Amino acid sequence: MATNIPSIPGIAGTPTARAFTANSDNALFLKVFAGEILTAFNENNIMKDLTMVRSISSGKSASFPVTGSAEAKYHEPGKSLITDSYLSQIAHNEKQIFIDNLLVSSTLIAEIDELRNHYDLRSIYSAELGKALAKECDLNIIKTFIAAARASAEVPGKAGSRVDGNDLTTTSAMVTALFAVAETLDGKDVPSDGRFAVMAPQQYYKLLTGDNTAINKDTSSGGADAAKGVVMEVAGIRIYKSNHISTVDALGDVDTATGSNASSSAFGVNNDPFGAASNNGYNGNFSTLSTADKGTGFIAGHGSAVGTVKLLDLATESEYQIERQATLFAAKYAMGHGVLRPECAVEVYTS
Repeated sequence: MATNIPSIPGIAGTPTARAFTANSDNALFLKVFAGEILTAFNENNIMKDLTMVRSISSGKSASFPVTGSAEAKYHEPGKSLITDSYLSQIAHNEKQIFIDNLLVSSTLIAEIDELRNHYDLRSIYSAELGKALAKECDLNIIKTFIAAARASAEVPGKAGSRVDGNDLTTTSAMVTALFAVAETLDGKDVPSDGRFAVMAPQQYYKLLTGDNTAINKDTSSGGADAAKGVVMEVAGIRIYKSNHISTVDALGDVDTATGSNASSSAFGVNNDPFGAASNNGYNGNFSTLSTADKGTGFIAGHGSAVGTVKLLDLATESEYQIERQATLFAAKYAMGHGVLRPECAVEVYTS
């Protein structure tokens, strides 16, 4: 065995020779990089787990069957269940969610820059790639959720709901709005288990620090804790916080033909799940709907309101490019999001 071969930490096993080809010495380095991206994505993405997720191995879309409800009638002795109008006509529909184009986030790190730098660039850059993907995923799901809340009734489903939260500047106003959400969901027979609300951090901490008996701050079960900055639930609704609620509201009309928010062919038909006239979906108008509305305060509902289809889960790649003397890192995923049950979505708006 040759004794002039150095230890190469990027090669699995014992190196027998040093080969100066792409990725030959980077196999183990990539695993560290990939792990950092996955961590950053999971820590910064909250919306994906608040939807119905289905994974597919191939294809362009997935279908979600939707059924209506049956009815009960008192039977009169002697009458036929078949011919005397006792049969329930259960409606059926199908929701199809399409996969969007590949979403990527990438960066190029020159080898000389890594050598000159006194701290690790890869861990910083990898975290930023993960955050970029998480942000786009959250934004798309929040926009789809708002589209569901603003959708009209579809057979066999029910319409989404919008609740006036007034100014949402006080703890009392926030609690009142959350109970109005719970009442709205109860009226549409939405399951109590799995309800959630996603709001801006300033609203979240207003609930946490507010003096209101309706806010669950029971720390005995490891739930809400003012010291840890965690709110458990209000009116049976689990509370989450996200900066992207205000980001979506600031997007305005992104269904325009020109400008920085122009429609993109990168989206599948999920970008407008209810037809061109509805102005909903990824490319909808998320600014004020009328002069009386000041925009989205927060969203709430149940995880069955929106579906997520994954064709390619979060994956990473790296390649050393000799001609550029740099390493290209890329993170990517292929998903699509669409409305499933509009009645399970509520948008709380300010007025």
